[in-house]
Amino acid sequence: MQRNERGREPLFLLVMIEKIKILELVNSALEGGEKFLVNLKITPDNRIYVDIDGDNGVTIDDCIELSRTIEGQLDREEEDFELNVSSAGADQPLKLTRQYRKNVGRDLEVVMVDGERAEGTLEDASDEGIVLRTHGTKKQAPETLRFAYKDIKSARVAIRF
Repeated sequence: MQRNERGREPLFLLVMIEKIKILELVNSALEGGEKFLVNLKITPDNRIYVDIDGDNGVTIDDCIELSRTIEGQLDREEEDFELNVSSAGADQPLKLTRQYRKNVGRDLEVVMVDGERAEGTLEDASDEGIVLRTHGTKKQAPETLRFAYKDIKSARVAIRF
């Protein structure tokens, strides 16, 4: 190992937890269940962020259980890390077909790649795209719109208060 002029190892040589290792641990823990991985991020300083969702939602206990499972497979003596397991937030965009499917019947706000926007009730989510039924207005009747996933820039569940 090369040392700098002060006799210390360069900072960039610190061990970073491998994303593939964490991905394998998460997938193994969630395999065959109703929970699924939405996002995994590991920062250079070994902060691990795991976002999960579930076909019937995610509880704090689900997050705690997954966190303990992952931590039980990692050695803090070997590499220090910070682990954050959370549910994919209600305000976060949908990323996976499985998320769209679990939200059939709910209102979505969709922004297309070309900037066009649409809002309506999600009627269907297939492997290719979604079917959205607009609510209509006094001037415009409701209509059924079909969007391919590749044309969707972002889609969020519409939160109403």
